[in-house]
Amino acid sequence: MIYNNNSGVVAILIIAFALSGCFRYSFTGTSIPDDVNSIYIPFFADQSSGGVGNLSDRLNEALINRFINQTRLQLANSRDVADAVLEGSITNYANEPFSVTGEGQSSLNEVTITVRATFQYTDNEQAEWSSTFRGSETYDTNENPIEGETNAAAEALNQVANNMFNDAVSGW
Repeated sequence: MIYNNNSGVVAILIIAFALSGCFRYSFTGTSIPDDVNSIYIPFFADQSSGGVGNLSDRLNEALINRFINQTRLQLANSRDVADAVLEGSITNYANEPFSVTGEGQSSLNEVTITVRATFQYTDNEQAEWSSTFRGSETYDTNENPIEGETNAAAEALNQVANNMFNDAVSGW
């Protein structure tokens, strides 16, 4: 069996490059810039004037869990000490019929939550992005409708939190 000397050199270069620190990998798919160590996530006010209770608390908790558990970032207590800021508000909550039976009654409702958010590095004047995020989930109105709406709202918030997290870390 004959080995090509060039393939051995290439393999050594790849290993050296990977071990040199120039190559960074994170199991969450994010590679955080070295100068970003903390994030501030202020309270997302609920300006939707509707829906189930504690939407703001649930969204903040979901966002904090993602950034703290899926990155190496620490949670900052204020904008002044943070390297990045994710802020915004819940702008709309809708619970509307999604599917109607032959008798004209709703059999499925859809909860839709809209959040306006901005992500910015504190050393930059311009925001990295300012976007609107929507999450939605349906539930059966013939089964426990209160629990159904609550669970649908929780799932819609999880979708919003996932999309916000993904947009924030996609540039890393």
